[in-house]
Amino acid sequence: MNFQVHGLSDVGRKRQNNEDNFGIDRDLRLFVVADGMGGHAAGEVASRMAIELIMDYTRRTASSDEPYLTGFNNRFSRAGNRLSSAIILANQVISDSATKREEWQGMGTTVVAAWVADPDCSKLSIAHVGDSRVYLVRNGELKQLTTDHSLVEEQIREGLMTREEAKESAIRNMITRALGYRERVNPDIIELPLEPGDKLLLCSDGLNTMLSDPEILNIVKHNANLATACQELIDAANAKGGRDNITVVMAGFL
Repeated sequence: MNFQVHGLSDVGRKRQNNEDNFGIDRDLRLFVVADGMGGHAAGEVASRMAIELIMDYTRRTASSDEPYLTGFNNRFSRAGNRLSSAIILANQVISDSATKREEWQGMGTTVVAAWVADPDCSKLSIAHVGDSRVYLVRNGELKQLTTDHSLVEEQIREGLMTREEAKESAIRNMITRALGYRERVNPDIIELPLEPGDKLLLCSDGLNTMLSDPEILNIVKHNANLATACQELIDAANAKGGRDNITVVMAGFL
């Protein structure tokens, strides 16, 4: 399969700084989104570091025998294990950096990375920490592939809160995993085969807290051009209030 990809990031309507970052490596078919947190623009530093470290590590080890940071998990492919190692490395560097400069103390970031490692684009590997998401659009349906690492998601799983209640919850922005806050982090890994016509959407929560899944799907379905779809998603999130930074990366497989 061939593929196309496009990404955009926007500060939104309420924030002064954009603490989101994204990265695209077309040669590797690697896509990453990070949503930073922390005062004095430290969130922007953390998200930028995460993007650079993950992309640099993946490029360096894509065809090497460099050891995996926490061993090899046989449940997942080499690509999935590489992404997990990249995120673990990024967490270590961000955590160490946060202790060395006062203005960076408390900085952190979510991250979601998607890698289509095979040249034939047959398999997708995802690793993520936090509440940035990956969606799959297939056969006219939108499916969330990642599970948010957040307090509201935990309460939904335990039956203490509905998804509708979660949208208005005072704790909806409280995440349970992020890079930079602890010395060790445990990324989730997801892998699945890709099909012709599939579209991937990676986003920070500035998109999905403003737009419902049906609204996101409607925009993606009616825009074959990925650049137009990305812009319309951001415009729609801003039209709903744009309470946070908004970042989207879309990849389409032909």
